[in-house]
Amino acid sequence: MTATTANLRYSKEHEWVLQLEGNRVRIGITDYAQKSLGDIVFVENPEVGDEVTANESMGTIESVKAVSELFSPVSGAVISINEELEDAPETINEQPYDKGWLVEVELSNPEELEGLLNEEEYEAFINEGEE
Repeated sequence: MTATTANLRYSKEHEWVLQLEGNRVRIGITDYAQKSLGDIVFVENPEVGDEVTANESMGTIESVKAVSELFSPVSGAVISINEELEDAPETINEQPYDKGWLVEVELSNPEELEGLLNEEEYEAFINEGEE
């Protein structure tokens, strides 16, 4: 499934969430985040079966500039990880909304999606920070 940015929800930590079917969501980092990080060289995702909690660390992402924490925008169980990133983490730089997704999660609290930003709100948020 290819994500269009209009149907995503966003966190203030620069992760995006795409609702797949039912309570399944796919999580990645935004184009803004990957540009800020620079060339991504390594991703440490949670394992399948791990529980992630909204606004808490779920792994790390390493670029040539720095190592940054990945924060889960939602709570639930990890049901899939993007294994292609193990050999090609630069996919996040090339296609952050398509092939560069990080994990899929079965939501434990679907209402958390309502607390995330829509595309317009996220654009306003990142533009505020650049003033």
